[in-house]
Amino acid sequence: MSRLVIVSNRVAPITEGKPTAGGLAIGVYEALKDTGGLWFGWNGEIDATPATSPEIAHRNNVTFATVPLTRRDYNTYYRGFSNATLWPTFHYRDDLTRYQRDDYNGYRHVNARFAALLAPLLEHDDLVWVHDYHLLPFAQACRQIGVQQRLGFFLHIPFPSPQVLMTVPPHEALVRAMCEYDLVGFQTETDRTAFTDYLVRHAGATLHDDGTVTAFGRTLRTGVYPIGVYPDEIAQQATARATVKHILDLKQGLQERKLIMSVDRLDYSKGMLERFRGFERLLELWPNQQGTVSFVQVAPPSRSDVAGYGEIRRQLEAEAGHINGRFSDLAWTPLRYINKRYDHEVLMSFFRASQVGYVTPLRDGMNLVAKEYVASQDPEDPGVLVLSCFAGAAQELDGALIVNPYDIDSMADALRTALNMSPSERQARHASMMATLREHNLSTWRNRFIADLCAPASAVEPDALLCTQPAAA
Repeated sequence: MSRLVIVSNRVAPITEGKPTAGGLAIGVYEALKDTGGLWFGWNGEIDATPATSPEIAHRNNVTFATVPLTRRDYNTYYRGFSNATLWPTFHYRDDLTRYQRDDYNGYRHVNARFAALLAPLLEHDDLVWVHDYHLLPFAQACRQIGVQQRLGFFLHIPFPSPQVLMTVPPHEALVRAMCEYDLVGFQTETDRTAFTDYLVRHAGATLHDDGTVTAFGRTLRTGVYPIGVYPDEIAQQATARATVKHILDLKQGLQERKLIMSVDRLDYSKGMLERFRGFERLLELWPNQQGTVSFVQVAPPSRSDVAGYGEIRRQLEAEAGHINGRFSDLAWTPLRYINKRYDHEVLMSFFRASQVGYVTPLRDGMNLVAKEYVASQDPEDPGVLVLSCFAGAAQELDGALIVNPYDIDSMADALRTALNMSPSERQARHASMMATLREHNLSTWRNRFIADLCAPASAVEPDALLCTQPAAA
C-alpha cells in the first residue's frame, strides 16, 4: 500500500488539544495520523544558512521532516510573494496587493529548494499531497528534478476569478506550474470554475466529459473537496473544559446575558471591522438589546510583520473603543475584543456557552470555525450560526442564517433573529447541519481526495484510502 506524503508550508508543532497554526494544520494532521506517513515543510525557524537536509522526528505513526528558512527566503517567499501578493489577491483584495519581482523569484527558489530536500525521502509508490498557495509551483519543481510520483494539490483558500488573478504579473507561469499536478482540488465549485475558466479562456484548455482538463500539454483532474471536521470529537472537547477558569470567568462576566461569540485569526479577510459595525447597528436599531447581550471577539495576532496587519489591528481597537464608549454603562461592556490565544478545547467551550456564533468573513475558502461552532453546541439548547455568504461553509451549512458582510443592516437583522429564535427552530437547524458535518467529515475529505489522486481519469471509489499499487505520474 502506498505511503501518504503531506507537503505544506508550515509543519506546526502538534500537541493534542493545544493551539496550532490554524485550520490547515489541524486538518492535515488529523487526516495524516489515521493513515500514517510523512509530513514535510518549514519548521517556523529562521537560520543563517540554508538547510542541507531535513530534521526528522517521529510521533506515533507520523514522520515529520522539517527545514528552516533563511531570512532572505522568509522575506521574499513567505512575507513577500505568498502573503503580500497571493493572499490578498486570492481574497479579492487587490487594493492591498504588493508585487515585487524579487519576491516572486524567492518564492520559486524556496519551492525548488523544498522539492530538492524532499526528493531523497520519497519512495517509488508514494502519494504526495501538497497544500495551499505557498506551494503552487511545487509540482513543477519536482518534475524538473525527475520526481515521478503522483502529485496532488489542495487549495485551502479561494481561487480568484480570471480577471482578478491576472492582476498578479506572473499569473500565466503560476497556472502553468499548477498543471504539473495530477490532481488540483478546491473547497467549492466556484473556486474550481474560476480555475478552469482561466485555463479555457487564457490557455486554450480543453475540458473533457470525465472531468479532466488538458492545458499546457498536460491532462490533469480537478475536483471539489470541502474540508470537514470530526463533529463528535469537537462536541466532546466542548464539554471537557467546562470548569476551566476561563469558562467560569466568562459566565460570571455575562451575568445571565446572552453571548455572541467570534473567533478568528487577526486578518483583514475575516471581516471583523464590518462585524463590529453590524453589532453596533443591532444596539442602535433595537435599544432593548442594550444590556442584554455581550459580544466577545477572540482574535489572536497573525503575520504581524506582514504589511497591512498592523493597520487592521489599529482599526479594530479603535472601533471596539468607539462601540464601548457609545453604549457601555457601569454594569455592562458590550464588546470584549481579545488578542490572545486559547487552547482549542477552551474555544469550543466558549462556543458552547454562547447563543450566537458570528462568522462573517469577507472571503474564505471554507472557514472551519463555522463548522466547529455547530459541532460544539448542546443539541438540546443549541446556539445559532450567523454566517457570511462568502465563506465556503455557507454552501453546506443550510441551517445557518446567511448574511452579506458588506450589508451592515442585514447582519444586525440576523443577530436579532438569532437572539430571539425559538428552541424548536434552533434544534431543527442544528440537527440538519450536524447531519451534514457527520456525512462530510474530515475522513471523507481525505478519502475522496486520495481516491481521485490514485485514479487515472475514470470513476473512483470514494471509500478507498491509499492506492494499492504504484502509480506513475
